[in-house]
Amino acid sequence: MQSPFPDFPHQFCVSFGSNLGDSLHIVLHAWRRLQEDHSVGSVELSSPYRTQPVGMVSDNQFINAAAVGWTSLEPEALLLHLQGIEKEFGRVRAIGQVGYQDRTLDLDLLLYDDLILNLPLLVIPHPEMQHRMFVLQPLAEIAAAYRHPVSAKTVIQHLEILMREPDADLGIEKLTWPSGKGL
Repeated sequence: MQSPFPDFPHQFCVSFGSNLGDSLHIVLHAWRRLQEDHSVGSVELSSPYRTQPVGMVSDNQFINAAAVGWTSLEPEALLLHLQGIEKEFGRVRAIGQVGYQDRTLDLDLLLYDDLILNLPLLVIPHPEMQHRMFVLQPLAEIAAAYRHPVSAKTVIQHLEILMREPDADLGIEKLTWPSGKGL
């Protein structure tokens, strides 16, 4: 898609997740923080969703959301920017840590233009996105027609496929952002 913002030629999609602290506010403030950067243009945020932990054992439910926006940053620089925001919100990435852990904030770069990239620290499109209801449901709300560059299916097509799987976790609850928060 051609960018409507000449200074921000690259479109990107990000998944937000939090299951420690006031997760609803953490995700909302992280979205605002993302927009403060001079290298990021308009960023649309989905509704928040309450979800169960996937791939980990935790008593803490997640708040998940997705955003689609525009940037002048290259993929690796955008990843570093996202990791910087995670750190600002208290995310600690332990060296040698195995498996998923509870976290104050997780920002995953899902898609970047129609790029296919496989680097040691960054894989685009995100290799698990089409298998995760907590990613696809919010992303379909704001970027249903965004095409996955490997499968050539749209986000909504991937969501429909996932919803047909017998073990698909449909226990996802759509929430609303706190009123008066400037969305």
